[in-house]
Amino acid sequence: MPYETLLLETDGPLATITLNRPEKRNAVSTPMIAEIQTALDDLEKTHVRVVILTGAGTAFCAGMDLEMLQSIASQSPAENQEDSRRMAKFFRRLWSYSKPLIAAVNGHALAGGCGIATLCDFTLAVPEAKFGYTEVKIGLLPAIVSVFLTRQIGEKRARDLLLTGRLVEAAEAKELGLVNEIVAPELLMDRARELATSILAASPASVTRAKHLLISAEVASLDHDLERAILENARMRCTPDFHEGLASFLEKRKPVWPSAPEKH
Repeated sequence: MPYETLLLETDGPLATITLNRPEKRNAVSTPMIAEIQTALDDLEKTHVRVVILTGAGTAFCAGMDLEMLQSIASQSPAENQEDSRRMAKFFRRLWSYSKPLIAAVNGHALAGGCGIATLCDFTLAVPEAKFGYTEVKIGLLPAIVSVFLTRQIGEKRARDLLLTGRLVEAAEAKELGLVNEIVAPELLMDRARELATSILAASPASVTRAKHLLISAEVASLDHDLERAILENARMRCTPDFHEGLASFLEKRKPVWPSAPEKH
């Protein structure tokens, strides 16, 4: 099927999904989320055994699309909860996908884009790539991604990234455990295909069962934590701080947080 926000290519048992909104730095939109999930669903029914995920242009994924952010500000609590549940379902789908996923991070991966990059089984990145969960800087809550992040890199390191919203260079991201390898830009896709080839050389049944074993060990506690995160995420979207964070972002000014204590 034709896609509007991504490109899908297959080469025998290997498929490549390219986020294809370079003019928007491949920002996450509702259609993009739906199309990635459709592509993954479709590939699951084929002979494809490994999937590479990358971005068109100079960015991997810059986080939530501006139009999506603006729509959140006008949504009801029920709509925000439904939207949060949709995002949680999307991240969980990446984390639990039956086939190995390789993220070839060709540029910055921020907020939701950082989630997409790091929830893959393998994350390769160019030296220039930056990673960050920047939600707190605009009054949002990185609730859903926190459920996965604490399991990936530990609570102390997750607190550092989630409470500051700071950006980290690719080298630090590797040190933290978010990135497996740093690869020169001109070699990125070749290295991703090389890695895919090594997976394809292994027993298909063994790889599938290994992924299932890793996922099943965590799924009960993860789903419980996700449900709590969905509710917290939806609540934060309805706060004055989010409305101020969005307004200051659009107006390119420093936010004045309504929740900040008054000075005496």
